[in-house]
Amino acid sequence: MKDLLPIIDDVTGKKRPIIIAGPCSAESLEQVMDTARGLKELGIDVFRAGLWKPRTRPGGFEGVGVVGLPWLKQVHDQLGLRVSTEIANRGHAEAALEYGMDILWIGARTSANPFAMQEIADAIAASGRASELTVLVKNPVNPDLELWIGALQRIYNAGVRRLGGIHRGFTAYGKHAYRNQPQWHIPFELARRYPNLPIICDPSHIGGHRELISPLCQQAMDMGYEGLIIESHCCPDNAWSDAAQQVTPQMLGVILDSLVIRDVRQSTESLGMMRREIDRLDNELVELLNRRMAVCRDIGRYKLEHRMPVVQTGRYVDIINSRAHAGEELGMSPDFIRAVFAAVHEESVRQQIEIHRAENQEEL
Repeated sequence: MKDLLPIIDDVTGKKRPIIIAGPCSAESLEQVMDTARGLKELGIDVFRAGLWKPRTRPGGFEGVGVVGLPWLKQVHDQLGLRVSTEIANRGHAEAALEYGMDILWIGARTSANPFAMQEIADAIAASGRASELTVLVKNPVNPDLELWIGALQRIYNAGVRRLGGIHRGFTAYGKHAYRNQPQWHIPFELARRYPNLPIICDPSHIGGHRELISPLCQQAMDMGYEGLIIESHCCPDNAWSDAAQQVTPQMLGVILDSLVIRDVRQSTESLGMMRREIDRLDNELVELLNRRMAVCRDIGRYKLEHRMPVVQTGRYVDIINSRAHAGEELGMSPDFIRAVFAAVHEESVRQQIEIHRAENQEEL
């Protein structure tokens, strides 16, 4: 994916971020037009609205469907905004393309399904619009980078060159501060592998609450994201879907005005000293880990001599909880510390098992 084109040709010369905004769901022509007018006043690049809404359980509002396509076309024709909607199968793609949607995005549930992705890719290829169309692919619901890349490649193979990814976070079991866990390292790795691929951040779906949108937007900008896709509704508290994570166009204007946009292309020469310090500290970390593993191997030999099991659950739980508490006291995320020490413990167990395995082979 080296010959990608810009997501949007902007004759005004406007720089990042690209802003895509609009309601989670199109509910009526009046709601769509009222919201679009408010967003146009902000200079928004693209108007978005969901027409087909995937719902986990039956009985919920699943979108107005094709009924809403003329509403989006009216936004384009009367207000001059580019328009975008989500598609999840061949029928959605064909209908959206027939009504001249400028941008299509593919949701997290769909991007996890290779059959659906190929179906959409085939529909786009058959439409004859692949060369002019922009398609954005959300990360799959589960944290699987290869699945995300596979979904992007299917659309690329259909002839789409205005291609981008949307980072909307990843599903995790239980209650968390975010609706979907950001796991920033996954889109970071995607950007490392495909530096020409634009990545858009979806703070609405990551946060799940409107008060989290502003800090998530700033974090995405600080990390060099190309743009933002934000849910905005003329009356969000009365929205038919995802009311808690939508903001009014006026509030969106406040959020965007507060953003600090740093030049991601500027020279990093001034960072050289700090980066060398990071390198030094990383080397010390590796050396400390090696010393820790040496002690773990000694413990493994002791357990072997005294016929003790390698894994002792109580000890593991104590390590994880006490280290997480210590990290939190120092201002670090306890989830981060737990993840670090879970990985350290896994490697410690692996090395102890290797000692037991080697001993057993000698006895044989």
